[in-house]
Order: sequence, then structure tokens, then C-alpha cells
Amino acid sequence: METLQKTALAITIIGAINWGLIGLFDFNLVTALFGDETMMTRIIYILVGITGLINIGILFKHLDYD
Repeated sequence: METLQKTALAITIIGAINWGLIGLFDFNLVTALFGDETMMTRIIYILVGITGLINIGILFKHLDYD
């Protein structure tokens, strides 16, 4: 499970960097690499969204008060 969470965190960080590029420079790295409105672009966006949901588990992981 730890490997999945680390992989998900890495993908989420890449997604966050992409959003930073969009906000700062109006440059979308995903569409620059894979094209606009392509299936691969949609898959990348879906993957980043899923990994964001997986990372919710990291947020609550250390709240175990045993």
C-alpha cells in the first residue's frame, strides 16, 4: 500500500506542477505533450484525479491515536 501511495503522491505532484504552469504562464504541459482533447490527455487528467483521491488516505493516515 505504501508503494501505491508514494506513486499516487508523485503523480499528484506532477499534476500540481502542471496547474502551476497553467496559472503562472498559461501553459498546459499535458496538452503540449499529448495534444488537445485527445484520449491520452483525458487519461492523464483522470489518473491525476484518481491519485488525488488516493492521497486523501495519506491525509488521515497519521490520525490514529492508539
